[in-house]
Amino acid sequence: MRQFSSMFNGLARSIRGKNSENGDGKEAAEAMAKDAKKNDLILRSSGSVNVDGSNNLASVFSKRGRKGVNQDCAIVWEEFGCQADMLFCGIFDGHGPWGHFVAKKVRESMPSSLLCNWQETLAQASLDPEIDLESDKKHQRFHIWKHSYLRTCAAVDHELEQHRKIDSFYSGTTALTIVRQGDLIYVANIGDSRAVLATTSDDGNLVPVQLTVDFKPNLPQEAERIVQCKGRVFCLHDEPGVHRVWLPDEESPGLAMSRAFGDYCIKDYGLISVPEVTQRHITSRDQFVVLATDGVWDVVSNQEAVQIVSSTPDKQKAAKQLVEYAVRAWKKKRKDIAMDDISAICLFFHSSPLS
Repeated sequence: MRQFSSMFNGLARSIRGKNSENGDGKEAAEAMAKDAKKNDLILRSSGSVNVDGSNNLASVFSKRGRKGVNQDCAIVWEEFGCQADMLFCGIFDGHGPWGHFVAKKVRESMPSSLLCNWQETLAQASLDPEIDLESDKKHQRFHIWKHSYLRTCAAVDHELEQHRKIDSFYSGTTALTIVRQGDLIYVANIGDSRAVLATTSDDGNLVPVQLTVDFKPNLPQEAERIVQCKGRVFCLHDEPGVHRVWLPDEESPGLAMSRAFGDYCIKDYGLISVPEVTQRHITSRDQFVVLATDGVWDVVSNQEAVQIVSSTPDKQKAAKQLVEYAVRAWKKKRKDIAMDDISAICLFFHSSPLS
């Protein structure tokens, strides 16, 4: 149990150090976020993060579409929770009149809340005599992170509903996040953004592995839940193939995803903010992972994304190259449709800035 004990003790010392007076874990986690930002460990805009001594290099880029304000946003947090081997990154795609405010609020709340819940869950597990953390480290770690994510997303959605200055009744956001802890990554997805891993096949070629499900309303398990809750799923006549979620008796709100934070007008009719949480063991074959909003995946295939990112000489500009390729693809493939906001994070696992 040594590894888990040292991990918990290190985080506990950090928590106590940040907030020794009242022991409030949430406030302590928020204080950690402020310190990390001061030390350039957090990136919330287009750019790159490559901390000395870290195995990670993250490239971020976002471009406004033609529908108004850019409702996408992203975050990368190196040394997440003061842990040298941990990184958090996430991409958020807002929608609705207040979508950009909702996306930024979730980006602000989620990392600190997750950190707090992870610390509490880890502490409970380390004290529970029925849980042997050493017997199956991989399984126990995953269980702790999944439980932490479920608690976090429920809390963030509740907090958003109570927020006095953000009207999220007809607005919401997706959330795709990754925590890297050593040679494991934990992926949590709410909505229709996508994570794609680039890995080396047996024949030496770089191939894509999709790590997430695009939670669209027409997926059988999603549609079944929505219909059982009296919501409706159908396409408009001028949007064949674009399935949306509707209220029982109104042609509103017409959401193109089945999971999201906010959107309380339809939360009783099948829309949920429960993440799908998965894990992946990173090996020397795995080169990078791309997190991108649907503005990318609407016009770029997984294979194309992997090829574009891997062929970019300066990895710090990889996300920009991918987004700019997607912009050109929109102009060619979807001329009659207003371009969506387009955003991407490229997280490289074991590399220097230059290929």
